[in-house]
Amino acid sequence: MEYDDAQRVISEAAVSSFDGSESDRYRTVMQALVKHLHGFAEEVQLTQAEWMAGIEFLTRAGQVSGPRRQEMVLLSDILGLSMLTVAINEPKDPKVTASTVFGPFFVENSPMVGRDGDLAQGAPGEPCFVSGTVSGSEGSPIAGARVEVWGADEDGLYDVQYDSTRIANRGHQYTDVAGTFRFWTVMPVPYPIPTDGPTGELLRAARRTPMRPAHLHFMITAPGYEDLITHIFVDGDPHLGSDAVFGVRPSLIGDYEFNPSGTAPDGSVREKGWFELKFDFVLGEEVDEVG
Repeated sequence: MEYDDAQRVISEAAVSSFDGSESDRYRTVMQALVKHLHGFAEEVQLTQAEWMAGIEFLTRAGQVSGPRRQEMVLLSDILGLSMLTVAINEPKDPKVTASTVFGPFFVENSPMVGRDGDLAQGAPGEPCFVSGTVSGSEGSPIAGARVEVWGADEDGLYDVQYDSTRIANRGHQYTDVAGTFRFWTVMPVPYPIPTDGPTGELLRAARRTPMRPAHLHFMITAPGYEDLITHIFVDGDPHLGSDAVFGVRPSLIGDYEFNPSGTAPDGSVREKGWFELKFDFVLGEEVDEVG
């Protein structure tokens, strides 16, 4: 048997080994994965040393992952796979707010924040008042939508990156009958993604920037509508064109206006300045899957 024939026989056998899968979708995904994985190995003529280095890299990425950090998500992000998957699966209606990456720092069971409340909870940073609406693509306001928000502080760190169990600069609120939400947080700043793990090694080897432009994370959910996972970026941020995870979309760049002093939107009088973001979100109607 010729060498090239041996490679072909191995690849064909690996693909056909999934012929008996119970699920058609499982068979389709796994056979395509095997074809592309084998094709990659043949294209670069993968050495055994490189194969083992890859195995060890993924093992270490799994070992540093846990409830407070997801290195595998971070790896997916910097390879562009996360954003590609987002783009493939998001609603195609141009009126619907664009999606972006989930990120590795979401935490379940965030505290509820009342109207005009402060979800920063002591996180350092310049105060920022955020308000807006949630509506359907037909224009009707959505009452009772859950608006989940999380972000980094002025040092570019999320609460889970500190060696403590404190909850800060994350929380959720429900829209009122007019579909509106209002809360205080801190002004987002640009920051580097974690580079102390395997993903950081990959970036350094490629001489790539680890920086993300300043943004707030939003996850908005409501019965009958598609979940929306997105960011609102800061206009003018120097890293908008070089986001380490490819997450920036022009429609998600917001105007964080600075107010030097005076009466804030919640009626409080502020002697020091604050920022203000107004942004309206549009959700796509949920579509029943057929089959």
